[in-house]
Amino acid sequence: MRAADTWQDYELLDATAGNRLERWGGVTLVRPDPQVVWKTAPASPLWQAADAVYHRSARGGGHWEQRKSLPERWRIRWRELTLLVSPTGFKHTGIFPEQAVNWAWYRQKLCAAGRPARVLNLFGYTGGATLACLEAGASVTHVDASRGMVAWARENAAASALADRPCRWIVDDCAKFVAREIRRGSRYDAVIMDPPSYGRGPGGEVWKLEENIYDLIALCVQVLSDKPLFFAVNCYTGGVSPAVMAYILQTALPPAHGGAVWCDEIGLPVAATGGVLPCGATAVWEA
Repeated sequence: MRAADTWQDYELLDATAGNRLERWGGVTLVRPDPQVVWKTAPASPLWQAADAVYHRSARGGGHWEQRKSLPERWRIRWRELTLLVSPTGFKHTGIFPEQAVNWAWYRQKLCAAGRPARVLNLFGYTGGATLACLEAGASVTHVDASRGMVAWARENAAASALADRPCRWIVDDCAKFVAREIRRGSRYDAVIMDPPSYGRGPGGEVWKLEENIYDLIALCVQVLSDKPLFFAVNCYTGGVSPAVMAYILQTALPPAHGGAVWCDEIGLPVAATGGVLPCGATAVWEA
């Protein structure tokens, strides 16, 4: 497992009984996490001092209980990047901190390439991967079906002094956008995708990962350049293992481009115990 251990302003303080205790800059939050199935005694004294706690509803969704007055938004840093944090109605904060381990890898691959690179980031969310690629000197096409998330990503780019870097910010259904790029003859040196388990496009298109991921990967292979650098797929769907994603990449990429495929889990170090909380999986093809 690769652990995201390079944060300045984020820390997973403790995890037990279905919840995480996290520090986001100067703000401490408690959020539910279905991976936290153990019920050990709390190891951090800060649980009762949390600034806000997210409570799930039996009817779906949930709400934040603010124990202290919180700003609507605040900033945290990861290396050279500045990112805006904002607790949402569905427990999320606008950042998946475990992805920092992948951001660092994308940056390293792009810097090592020694040539200009074009990156396609699908399901780009609030832009952490996009900003890491821009900071490494790549040009990026950032695609997400949510207009609000794309706007948030652009704010993160501005906060990170990257607003002038070459980036196209696209609000669209990812599969429909890639199909149009194929017809236009657009080519990319790297593809990143971070698909949800379930979602809807801007036109009401339904996305189910198990049903749609193979077809989308096969589609994206058609926009790769003659000498691509990497193709990365992140997955949070519990029933789909890293090896499943790796198998798809193995069938799709090496026959035409050679290279190697690998996969693993990613996670977050738990400060109070020294353990690592699993937070999803990544499968990668690289030249």
